[in-house]
Amino acid sequence: MSDRNSSDTKHRAIPAHRLSRLASLGGLATRVAGGMVAEGVRQLSQGNLPKPADLLLTPGNARRVADTLATMRGAAMKVGQLLSMDAGDLLPPELSQILSRLRADGHAMPMLQLAAILEQHWGKGWEGQFRQFGFTPIAAASIGQVHRAVDNSGQVLAIKVQYPGVRQSIDADVDNVATLLRVSGLLPKQLDIHSLLEEAKTQLHAEADYRLEADHARAYGQRLALQPRFRVPAIIDGLSNGDVLTMSFEAGEPIETLARMPALQRNQAAADLLSLCFRELFDWGSVQTDPNFANYLYDTHSDQLVLLDFGAVRYYRPALREAYRALFNAAIAGDQATMGEAARAIGYFRADVPAEHEATVLQLFTMACEPLCQQGPYDFAAADLAQRIRAAGTRLSMRQGYWHTPPVDALFLHRKLAGLYLLFARLRVQLDAQALFSEFKSPA
Repeated sequence: MSDRNSSDTKHRAIPAHRLSRLASLGGLATRVAGGMVAEGVRQLSQGNLPKPADLLLTPGNARRVADTLATMRGAAMKVGQLLSMDAGDLLPPELSQILSRLRADGHAMPMLQLAAILEQHWGKGWEGQFRQFGFTPIAAASIGQVHRAVDNSGQVLAIKVQYPGVRQSIDADVDNVATLLRVSGLLPKQLDIHSLLEEAKTQLHAEADYRLEADHARAYGQRLALQPRFRVPAIIDGLSNGDVLTMSFEAGEPIETLARMPALQRNQAAADLLSLCFRELFDWGSVQTDPNFANYLYDTHSDQLVLLDFGAVRYYRPALREAYRALFNAAIAGDQATMGEAARAIGYFRADVPAEHEATVLQLFTMACEPLCQQGPYDFAAADLAQRIRAAGTRLSMRQGYWHTPPVDALFLHRKLAGLYLLFARLRVQLDAQALFSEFKSPA
């Protein structure tokens, strides 16, 4: 979910039916065409002969695309999120910059639409179960929005309500948005987004099932019950179903608050998060793959990390988990041959990949494993690691004939690790990652 601070949340009714959602996209195409005409007139008046691509890739047209996706939410917005996060290096800067807003921006449901949905799920007079119900959302994301409430026993709750029509329109929305972006020319021709689109559908169907998310939250709560450094919201079964998820409200500050804390606290929190990531992958085989900082809170009073969102939990089969264990071990040992075997087991190399491309990918993996390879504390802020990986990946993907979308499971795991690297750099963390991994270097 996105930030809890929603004082500036924009309210607009979410299109609930396929026809109204299709009309939103059709209207967008018309507005984009109108923007092209206006830009063409402006360019001609200045004595320029613009190319069609220049007319499409205007900030105004990119903003129109982003605003429509933000209004539709759901599948349409998820496509924008995946493209901006996972393929942003190949997108035009105007589109990439504005689509990136979709990770934390959008329109909330107005009160009447929200009240109608809650009546549908909880029945008439549902308000009688609460002393207080906040109709202004404290968080809003691509699938639903969260409200704070107090029940009649005095327990403070966080209630996530799914946007209407999301589940039913997932496949059609993804296909329609992809067609629009292709036809409009807002995506580069060399970018093969088929696997991303299929993943958007799969991920959305999973995220739209709040019963599944509740199961994930319970599992994490049980696994971390004896870990005093973590706290997981409790699921309130009587007020939860497939479209409404009710949890205990967990107090805390944005994770970035740690940046103001002493180095001991910052480094300990980072150690906890990286160790949790290793445990998710190697011990549990299930990883919460959404790197959004807003999925974590820091409770300054209890010195605990609060884990908030479990919609993007993915399962990793044993063979893939062991391939990553082998990759990390080989990187620490400087064994390029074994790294290559592990990368091939993960699914990174096609049979026809040139040897020089394989070597370049292994160099990229070596760079990503820098924190593991260093004995002693690694300074994430000074290393600028996430930016260097991003730049190297961009250079590789733009080579003629190279573009190859990584395996989807690998893509999501790498996104999670990159998110942790960015967070650690933001918090100016110095961390002995190799020592943390030592607990997981061999199968249990």
